[in-house]
Amino acid sequence: MEAKEEILFIVSRFPYPLEKGDKLRAFYQLKELSKEYNVTLICTTDIPVSQAHQQIVNQFCKQIHLFQLTKLGLIFQLLRTILGAKPLQVHYFYRKSIHRKIKAIIAQSKPAHIYCQLIRVSEYIKNEHLVPKTLDYMDALSKGMERRIQTEAWYKKWFYRLESKRLKQYERRIFDYFEHKTIISEQDRKLIYHPDNQDIVVVPNGIDESFFETLPVEKDYDLLFTGNFSYAPNIEAAIFLAEEILPRLHQKGISCKLLLSGASPVKRVLELQSPHITVTGWVDDIRTSYQRSRIFVAPLFIGTGLQNKLLEAMASGLPCITTPLSNNALGGTDGENILLAEDIDTFVEKIAEGLVIEGKFSSIAKNGKYYIERLYSWEKQTLKLLQLLRAHS
Repeated sequence: MEAKEEILFIVSRFPYPLEKGDKLRAFYQLKELSKEYNVTLICTTDIPVSQAHQQIVNQFCKQIHLFQLTKLGLIFQLLRTILGAKPLQVHYFYRKSIHRKIKAIIAQSKPAHIYCQLIRVSEYIKNEHLVPKTLDYMDALSKGMERRIQTEAWYKKWFYRLESKRLKQYERRIFDYFEHKTIISEQDRKLIYHPDNQDIVVVPNGIDESFFETLPVEKDYDLLFTGNFSYAPNIEAAIFLAEEILPRLHQKGISCKLLLSGASPVKRVLELQSPHITVTGWVDDIRTSYQRSRIFVAPLFIGTGLQNKLLEAMASGLPCITTPLSNNALGGTDGENILLAEDIDTFVEKIAEGLVIEGKFSSIAKNGKYYIERLYSWEKQTLKLLQLLRAHS
């Protein structure tokens, strides 16, 4: 039996638990890549990683190298951000001491390929010229930061404006250091402002097959929105649902219950709790939140990338109402397998139809589930990455 080739997989956060999009993408890509390669995971982390979580990820890795980011180092890097030209996203995760250790790991392991998730850790390997390298941009981080300028408080706008500008420049500059590049969606590829951005390979996210299962739970909520509730686009969406959409539904005489389910809810989200609104915090099995609900609503007006929450909700058999911005990467068809709304009036109108008219969106839910099942398995999506690595290792 032919021995597996060695690859290095470098991430900025430990890929478990799966409460953030970059972790989820890394975890399932690791799982698929490990079928064909011996994977050495190199990971920076600013929080302790439990042995239990390490054991879960370790089943897909030959070795794991964890590098703790200290608070003292973070302060130093923040000062470098103020005085330098690189974005905070890059400075935050970089340490010279870690860089030296990574160089030693590369020299010792002699990998056939290095795969780097996000520009956050690209400084560690950009000058490694003896090994083929792939950078997964994942999202156009600069555009996500730019969109936040409109929603942040006035005294924060200067930072997001500066960080967006630096990210845009860095995303363009780092392109030429890597032989190969991937990204999560076509719309994000267009937002990497490099003349050769068409060379970036689109590798979307997938969905774990367990989401297609039916669980024995009661549907005791009308509306659902999920996500990491320390992330600005999700916070904005939760507030919009609770303070704009729900009151309008109540004015129409439609009494409904909203479930906000996801990790790390900030104080502003926790304050939304009411007799009509439940904020769960972290849920061990997020599938139960989807299957407890009748309609998934994602009023996301900022942010980039392919929304995992939409994949999960549609796979769970829920009709989904979201914005054209969120659907761009997903590629659903309005009125066939998804419902689109651009303003509060349209959101309220479509939600009201779904709640009042029994079975109104049943065919959309069925079509949505089939659409995700047909196109968005992790095995199918990661095959695009595997084909790239096979050709260039």
